Amino acid sequence: MAVFNSIIRFSIVKLSLLGVSVVFAGSLAAQSLDQQIAERLTPIGEVCLQGQACASGGAAPAQAAAATGEFSAEQIYTQNCAMCHATGVAGAPKYGDADAWSARITAKGFAMVVQNSITGINAMPAKGMCMTCTDENMAALVEYISGQAQ
Repeated sequence: MAVFNSIIRFSIVKLSLLGVSVVFAGSLAAQSLDQQIAERLTPIGEVCLQGQACASGGAAPAQAAAATGEFSAEQIYTQNCAMCHATGVAGAPKYGDADAWSARITAKGFAMVVQNSITGINAMPAKGMCMTCTDENMAALVEYISGQAQ
């Protein structure tokens, strides 16, 4: 009978350990599942609107340049103008294409080309979407993109 009692105790201990390990494994799985769900719900990006500082703490480059009073035609060209003027989309004269630009400037005059860049022409929106650019900045951009020096 002593052997029988020890077998029963051993079985009870084994079942108890099995039960505890199942509960422990279940709680780990639940934690892991909660963590997986939390990871899936984390945002993949942020939206920064013009005029707002992005979550990274810095202002957008165009606003940063405007805030410091600095103007970089190259930077503004890269951000706002290159999309069309690098490839000639919708008839936009390409960056540095001296023949195309000189024909426009000769036909319309430099002031009118600058005015068209300010108000927009054909598919080009007003100021090429550079809402922080002044009229003087637009003239500098036309000079930069056309390769003309005034």
